[in-house]
Amino acid sequence: MAVPSLAVPPLADAEELTCDVLVIGGGTAGTMAALTAAEHGADVLLLEKAHVRHSGALAMGMDGVNNAVIPGRAEPDDYVAEITRANDGIVDQSTVRQTATRGFGMVQRLESYGVKFEKDEHGDYAVRQVHRSGSYVLPMPEGKDVKKVLYRQLRRREMRERIRIENRVMPVRVLTADGRAVGAAGFNTRTGQFVQVRAGAVILATGACGRLGLPASGYLYGTYENPTNAGDGYAMAYHAGAELTGIECFQINPLIKDYNGPACAYVANPFGGYQVNRHGERFVDSDYWSGQMMAEFAAEVASDRGPVYLKLSHLPEESVSALETILHSTERPTRGTFHSGRGHDYRTHDIEMHISEIGLCGGHSASGVRVDDHARTTVPRLYAAGDLACVPHNYMIGAFVFGDLAGADASQYSAYEGELPGDQLRAAHELIYRPLRNPDGPPQPQVEYKLRRFVNDYVAPPKSGARLSLALESFERMHTDIAGMGARTAHELMRCAEVTFIRDCAEMAARSSLARTESRWGLYHDRIDHPRRDDASWFHHLDLHKSPSGAMEFTARPVAPYLVPVDGFDPVGGPSRALGEVHAEDVATAGSRDVAPVAAPAGAAEPERAGPNPTTTSPVPQVATTALTGEQSSARLLELVALAEEEPELDALQPYLTDPEATVRREAVAVLTETLPPGTGTALANALRDAHAEVRAAAAASLRELVETLPAEPDLRDGLAAALAEPDPVVRAAALDVLRALRLGDTGLFAGSLADSDIAVRIEAVRALVSVDAAGELARAAVGDPSREVRVAIAKGLATVSAERPARDIPAAADPAADAIEAALTGLLDDPDALVRAAAYGALGTTGCPGPLTARAVAALAEAAWQVRAGAATALSVADPDVAVPALAKALADSNADVRKAAVLALTRHRATEEARAALATATTDSDADVRAYAGRAL
Repeated sequence: MAVPSLAVPPLADAEELTCDVLVIGGGTAGTMAALTAAEHGADVLLLEKAHVRHSGALAMGMDGVNNAVIPGRAEPDDYVAEITRANDGIVDQSTVRQTATRGFGMVQRLESYGVKFEKDEHGDYAVRQVHRSGSYVLPMPEGKDVKKVLYRQLRRREMRERIRIENRVMPVRVLTADGRAVGAAGFNTRTGQFVQVRAGAVILATGACGRLGLPASGYLYGTYENPTNAGDGYAMAYHAGAELTGIECFQINPLIKDYNGPACAYVANPFGGYQVNRHGERFVDSDYWSGQMMAEFAAEVASDRGPVYLKLSHLPEESVSALETILHSTERPTRGTFHSGRGHDYRTHDIEMHISEIGLCGGHSASGVRVDDHARTTVPRLYAAGDLACVPHNYMIGAFVFGDLAGADASQYSAYEGELPGDQLRAAHELIYRPLRNPDGPPQPQVEYKLRRFVNDYVAPPKSGARLSLALESFERMHTDIAGMGARTAHELMRCAEVTFIRDCAEMAARSSLARTESRWGLYHDRIDHPRRDDASWFHHLDLHKSPSGAMEFTARPVAPYLVPVDGFDPVGGPSRALGEVHAEDVATAGSRDVAPVAAPAGAAEPERAGPNPTTTSPVPQVATTALTGEQSSARLLELVALAEEEPELDALQPYLTDPEATVRREAVAVLTETLPPGTGTALANALRDAHAEVRAAAAASLRELVETLPAEPDLRDGLAAALAEPDPVVRAAALDVLRALRLGDTGLFAGSLADSDIAVRIEAVRALVSVDAAGELARAAVGDPSREVRVAIAKGLATVSAERPARDIPAAADPAADAIEAALTGLLDDPDALVRAAAYGALGTTGCPGPLTARAVAALAEAAWQVRAGAATALSVADPDVAVPALAKALADSNADVRKAAVLALTRHRATEEARAALATATTDSDADVRAYAGRAL
């Protein structure tokens, strides 16, 4: 039975909304833009085609920050230089530097909201070095909750007075008058009502164009990027007259074969995982995730050394379990199901990787709307932020930073008071409702599939002028198909509008790729007919805009002089070069119609290909309402849902927290977590002693989620301390974790948990004791615990305590704990478990490796377990060089690449000696890419 078709609403019946600042898109950048604009006093309207609570790429979960420039761990100028090199020099450093200098403040701001970033036992950010230069990766153990935390901020009473949220409203065009942005036109994706907005400024924050290429699976929405991001903002900015730039620089990522998710080497690397070819060799020479790295990846996949894998099968059980917790919950909840369906387990199977479809994304490559260092586009009062804006490799923190910049700058404007442009409103109305006039026309999925198949066939790299020209012919023909699409419902209208955005982005991608007649950015822009990089002609940004006549025109804009010098690049600025329109090549016939085909001369050489550098990124239970029985429980739950909208105080929630029905109590914990009234911490600590396990688990999860925002109050300490005696190990572990993080515990409180019956609790006790520098307690427990995991944690904890003592002005000579630490580690060197011995040797690399232990480390280089050999090499990094260097030089011939890598890193600390430098020189030709790279850096 056919669905009745929605009626086309008259343009005159449009709903009109008014605001000072209009934010389009409720994801990462949009949420921050709205909050900042409101904090600056503006009346904000936030439009989201879905629902702000669950929208945007961030709602899928985030396992960590790829670009955290934390003082003491990284320098802003080093980060700017890193991004400049990763983008082959084509950057506006003033924008990248905003992320570098403001990113730490943004981390702290997010933390004040309740976003959790991983910290060590002393409360310092646990930044990891994933690339060979720079430590920028900051894990987020509760990253799945980031969007929920942001939504909680939007709903704060003072924010709700300034920010109006309209969910299920999809803008399709930015309205302009007198050359500036004055509002937007769109429609309600549930009712179909036409909506027009007048605004003082407009901020576009609609994310990447993730639905451009077609995934290998063939599923329209099985994309690497969030599939709801269909290029909306790219198209709206273009039609508003803004310049876009770098659109030829595609986003292409490694991903799990047949699964639309990243392999997450960023996550696996700190645990010891890494990418290898089928021989188990690391092969990537490029330092930063870039198009050049993807070119190396693609070449390996296509070679006889492929396929490529993320290697995890060599890791110990505790590392695999920790990775499963992150990858199967925070990153992609469906990932575990996918692997299980194939009968694969990380313990027995490495993860086959492949290459994603192409997309457009400023945050992960360099294709977006041109913005300055305040997120302003080239159209006055129009801003862009997040993955939509061209700030190369900006990632999540950059999206927040530029959302903040846009909100602050846009807040100076008040609502537009003139007449909204009638011609633009009529055009937007026609774009939206045209499919209703042809309800039996081709459905959107068929048209979109055809369009994106053309993208794969003709636009995806390697690119050529002929294929790109065929793409343009195909996209021109698609105008007719798109105009004929049929729809009957408001939801189908939304999908049809998205197809128009995808077509616009596809044309921009094809024309931009045709215009840049060189190869650059590795796989991102690989022109097989122009295979070399041409800095003489193309050390420029390639900008595009819509001319007054409606044509797509291009400009080559020289790269501005750098703020941070980078070897190999010397931009001098200068005037731009107008390129005008870019026309397709003649591909109507294969060669001339007047000449018979001629065979290529025997032995004709293939075009020279560009080389690497040519010169011309325990599960915490989710709190969710389960199925209910009984009218009374249902009524109580409905009361809670209504109460949550009113931002209740704790007294109002107390009856629900003590309700006889466990389902109601659990939902009350969820509401308490979302609304966060004063006294929340103590109430959650009390809930840890609930009679029902699901309520206790929910309270434990909430305490960990909110730990950065909870005041360290005596009542909270008392409640958590009492929870240490509870029979539920989930409760005891959570209590220790929160007591440690809030600095509410001491050695006496924590030490008793070293005898707990549960391994997870004892590990939390070790972390807690490290946080208070309880070296003696840790040393006494070192060899007595029956669990390998706990003994490994103690070894690492002793190293951390030792490293912190000089910073706390505790002189080693007068510190009795130093002897206890050395004695404990010496005992662990005799442990029957190889991983414990490896951890102990690794700890010696921090605590020091005196003469007798140096001899043991040298001997350990011959142990059977590679982990022990790698740990011994680390220990020798601080040993007497006369003994250490010859032993490490021999270790460079070890059969295991990780041992050789550890030996190179250890020799690096001895590179003042000629013998160490000579040994490092031999490692520069190692078969393992990491070994080669670190040896080269040391020299």
